[in-house]
Amino acid sequence: MNVLAYLIPVSLILGGIGLVAFVFTVKSRQYDDPEGAAQRILSDDYDDKPKA
Repeated sequence: MNVLAYLIPVSLILGGIGLVAFVFTVKSRQYDDPEGAAQRILSDDYDDKPKA
């Protein structure tokens, strides 16, 4: 049971670090791709038919 006294704070700290990293990446707009979808829809590289 003494192990839980170490594992619970360590897991909370690691979870907090992950949350801070995620919030930082969202605020720095790393997930925004306004040009990508516009270019992909015009490309023939992604079609539903297999190439012969």
